[in-house]
Amino acid sequence: MSMSGAEYLASIYGTEKDKVNCSFYIKTGACRHSERCSRKHNKPQYSQTVVMQNMFVSQQNSAKSADGSHLGNLSDHEIQEQLEYFFEDVFLECEEKYGEIEEMCVCDNQCDHLRGNVYIKFRREEDAVKAAEDLNNRWYMFRPIYCDLCPVADFREACCRQFEMGQCGKGGFCNFWHVKPISHHLQNQLARWSRSRHKHQSQSRSRSHDKPSEKHADKNHYRSRSRSRDRDRRDRRGRY
Repeated sequence: MSMSGAEYLASIYGTEKDKVNCSFYIKTGACRHSERCSRKHNKPQYSQTVVMQNMFVSQQNSAKSADGSHLGNLSDHEIQEQLEYFFEDVFLECEEKYGEIEEMCVCDNQCDHLRGNVYIKFRREEDAVKAAEDLNNRWYMFRPIYCDLCPVADFREACCRQFEMGQCGKGGFCNFWHVKPISHHLQNQLARWSRSRHKHQSQSRSRSHDKPSEKHADKNHYRSRSRSRDRDRRDRRGRY
């Protein structure tokens, strides 16, 4: 049974056969050609996902030397700790202010269009729209945040499968996401905090009176426990 013209176009949308729309932009939310790309980058008006471009800056992903000498004596533990402090800050801030987060990741690529990109998928489209509008008026670590709605619906499709298996020959210059992993410990802590927060919100909505001082009790308790780990946080001036 042959397909109609509309059905055929829908079947090839975002694939290599699509000569009109950029498949890399649709799959990963970024393209190395940027506005010079010969194919269209159709920015969505509504999406569950936002991207904060080049937001995460570390000594590792701002590498200047091929031999790694720019890292000095920075240990793997310190590099991971820097990522997890950043991840926790952004996750807690965005979930509290904008809405429930389904997924979040930070890119480890070295190419300009993906380096340090932060992708967040909210449970509701309206929360993502609100986040994109608000975050463009905010700063993090003395740098402005550049946030857009993103067409990526499936994070698995955007990730480099070869990188996940330790076999990507393109290294940091791959055009698919090389995601910086966070520890299971942090994953579990954030998941517990998120579940507790939304359970508390549901209970609060069912009550006619809610004490303001109790509104963020769970979050404050989580933050105080989390930030006593290993060492105190860096000076937070300039963040948000």
